[in-house]
Amino acid sequence: MSAAYEVAVRAEARLGEGPTWDPAGGRLLWIDILNSRLHTYDPVSGHRSVRTAPQHIGAVKPRKGGGLVLNLRDGVGLLDPDGGFRWLHHEPVPGRRANDAAVAPDGSLWAGTMRYDEAPGGGTLSRITGDGTAEVVLDDVTVSNGTGWSPDGRLLYYIDTPTRRVDVFDHDGGRVTNRRTFAEIEDGAGYPDGLTVDAEGAVWVALWDGSAVRRYTPDGALDRVIAFPVPRVTACAFGGPGLTDLYVTTARVGLDTPPPLAGSLFVVPGAGKGQAQPAFAG
Repeated sequence: MSAAYEVAVRAEARLGEGPTWDPAGGRLLWIDILNSRLHTYDPVSGHRSVRTAPQHIGAVKPRKGGGLVLNLRDGVGLLDPDGGFRWLHHEPVPGRRANDAAVAPDGSLWAGTMRYDEAPGGGTLSRITGDGTAEVVLDDVTVSNGTGWSPDGRLLYYIDTPTRRVDVFDHDGGRVTNRRTFAEIEDGAGYPDGLTVDAEGAVWVALWDGSAVRRYTPDGALDRVIAFPVPRVTACAFGGPGLTDLYVTTARVGLDTPPPLAGSLFVVPGAGKGQAQPAFAG
């Protein structure tokens, strides 16, 4: 089943990613990884802003005390409300960059990395607490991508894109166990990229080179497909005052002849009901 999409922001992002609703600001945050840009969009006023990040940026999330936390090429940094920047966890690794990240129910940031050359096993998924303590949750990751929790916080959904799977773990107190396959993306349908989990526990998955977002029920059944006019659909998140609108980022990197809307931010009004996302505790 398809749904009507709208163009929220017409843009030419090289690698648009990481849509995140900021309830305090009433705005959507999203990024362009390879252009090191942080975008904001207010759907009520239509106001937009663009800020240049210190380096390639994989994700941005609101902080509990105001400001933003950034998953950057060389680690995790904090952007204060006054615009000042400081490192929280600085761990540069040559040839590696940040990718997707998510905030857990306890306020920790689960930050992914990958090699620029996408070498197998070159990335990680790490848990960073508000005081900057970091621990590797998963190693031997290739392209760390979508990460999200069930409404009760007991399940973690995770994507390492080249596996073509959405995996699920049992989650308890920042620990994950019992990894198993939740859904597989068949040949020809693209590769799983970003994800979000809605208030019913269903998992929405963006498909890179698949021109779509899919919704899977909590038991792993595919029950909805939303098609887009661009091939490289990268991530999705619910936003708006009632968390009922699905925002979707896209990319144009690597396309010889990008379609006109590649790199734009899309929205599907009234697509469902999202969960309120916790702010980073740092």
